[in-house]
Amino acid sequence: MSLAPSLKWESLNLSEPVLKTIKEHFKFKCMTPIQVESIKNFLEKKKDVAAEAVTGSGKTLAFLVPMLELILKRSDPLKKHEVGGLIISPTRELATQTSHVLAEFLKNIEGVTQMLTLGGSPIETDVKAFNKNGANILVATPGRLEDLLTRKIPNFHLHKSLKSLEMLVLDEADKLLELGFEKSINTVLQYLPTQRRTGLFSATQTKQVAMLVKAGLRNPIMVIVKEKHCLNPKSNQIESISTPLALQNYYTICDADKKLAFLVTFLKKNGLNSKYMLFLSTCACVEYFSIILRSLIPEINLFSLHGKMNNKRYRIFELFWKAERGILICTDVMARGVDIPEVNWVIQYDPPNNASSFVHRAGRTARVGKSGSSLVMLMPNEDAYIHFIYSNQKVILELMPELEIENLDLVVEKVRKRQLKDRTIFDKANRAFVSYIQAYSKHECHLLLRIKDLEFGKLATGFGLLRLPKMPELKNKNTSDFIPVDMDFNSIKYQNNEREESRQKKLQNYMETGVWLGQMKHKKGLKQTVAWAEAKQKKLERREKRKKKKELRKQMELEGKAKAKKKREQAFSQEDLNDLAKDIALMKKLKNKKISKEQFDMEFGEDV
Repeated sequence: MSLAPSLKWESLNLSEPVLKTIKEHFKFKCMTPIQVESIKNFLEKKKDVAAEAVTGSGKTLAFLVPMLELILKRSDPLKKHEVGGLIISPTRELATQTSHVLAEFLKNIEGVTQMLTLGGSPIETDVKAFNKNGANILVATPGRLEDLLTRKIPNFHLHKSLKSLEMLVLDEADKLLELGFEKSINTVLQYLPTQRRTGLFSATQTKQVAMLVKAGLRNPIMVIVKEKHCLNPKSNQIESISTPLALQNYYTICDADKKLAFLVTFLKKNGLNSKYMLFLSTCACVEYFSIILRSLIPEINLFSLHGKMNNKRYRIFELFWKAERGILICTDVMARGVDIPEVNWVIQYDPPNNASSFVHRAGRTARVGKSGSSLVMLMPNEDAYIHFIYSNQKVILELMPELEIENLDLVVEKVRKRQLKDRTIFDKANRAFVSYIQAYSKHECHLLLRIKDLEFGKLATGFGLLRLPKMPELKNKNTSDFIPVDMDFNSIKYQNNEREESRQKKLQNYMETGVWLGQMKHKKGLKQTVAWAEAKQKKLERREKRKKKKELRKQMELEGKAKAKKKREQAFSQEDLNDLAKDIALMKKLKNKKISKEQFDMEFGEDV
């Protein structure tokens, strides 16, 4: 549908406390297009809304404002344990952020409460909190919500509280489905009343999202927001783009061995008083680069966060959210929906796994009309990505002004010295490198970003490795441009005394027996480690063979039933069949205890 122009918030008939929060706390004067269409359809036309909007377009207020209005304008106010609003978010970070925004509104609204319920914490805590305090608006992750609804918990009946539901919101619906929450959402929908408003907000429309719209929404209004700001240099035409208007997108081409030094130089020259988000490919890379960046830039205010951190993620997210400056090193767990104030730069150390992730990462800055910049760091073999991201997402990347890298050799030397001081960091360096190679081999853009084009020696140098790890992906690869450190690597000690003592015992045992404690000695016939791509191909081949065998067996059964029956009849004489019938009858008598074991053996012809 066509979008209305941005309107002032006063043009809507909003409750005084809601309008006050928008103007005085958030200081918004006008609505964004997604807010105009969503709020009007929810409140004035009483319609469900399925919205697709670019990142940073103001989706949170597009559903929070109508939800609060529906609750406030009820003829009978909600009771303590009656839930009038339900918001389902794909990640803890996004759910937490939504809860923060909602809390600002509730400061000016008496009698309306909220509760945030997240996976990863004891469910008993949520049960006690709800039973004691109740909640009129529930912000939840899907797995925890499903658990609260389906688990039999004494004196806890959330499904009854949801009978008063006015509005359901599925935030970042495409991400909900991408993370495998379709079953949880369908389960939750079964517990909700049909007489409700439903909003589905998504950055992209997929077939799965369309199916969810059919299942959860009734005759919804479709709202699509794409900002017009991309000038095609060939056709001189303005085209739709998927990133915010105020976002400047840059790229730089940098050799693998210089990337870390470039990053350090960029952060220092651009200023450590700014706020950055640095995206890396894997959790192991986040852990390793967090340690070495602290060593290289001691004065930096650094935070790190990835998907395997569980409860610790929430505390780190809160700290960075409140920080006025610093850098958050993270995986794509922070790429969707999360609105962190005043992020000046998003740095993508590597191209993301898919094109839409590029847009989501970059969209963590330049939120709701504010300016911001994004930089993707490409290696020479990845330069085709520039055209690809334009063709796929209509994002134009500008070349970053040349930056003179300072102290390249010194950066690598410092990283290596850090590993020599603590074997923990030596281990993390190797794990990060291995995880990076494996992630690269699985890249969705593998036709552009080919693992065979990687300069493994330079890459290892860029990671500051002391030596190359043993891995099948490096077999027969040219690594002559990597210079390992000439040393006895067993001499590197753990700073943790307990770990070092345990390692020394294992090392001593290895010297004596040739076997490392806790690991099986390699024997002939044991399965050998193979490259991921090769293992995947073999798995597909085995699956295809099983399928063909199954089809052949089925065909033989269908075609050969008559022949098989005839052969069976010819194979046994009548005398054989009579003897077989007698034996079966004897076995039945023994089973029913009509004859003894001795009688059975005598009749069956066995020696007693």
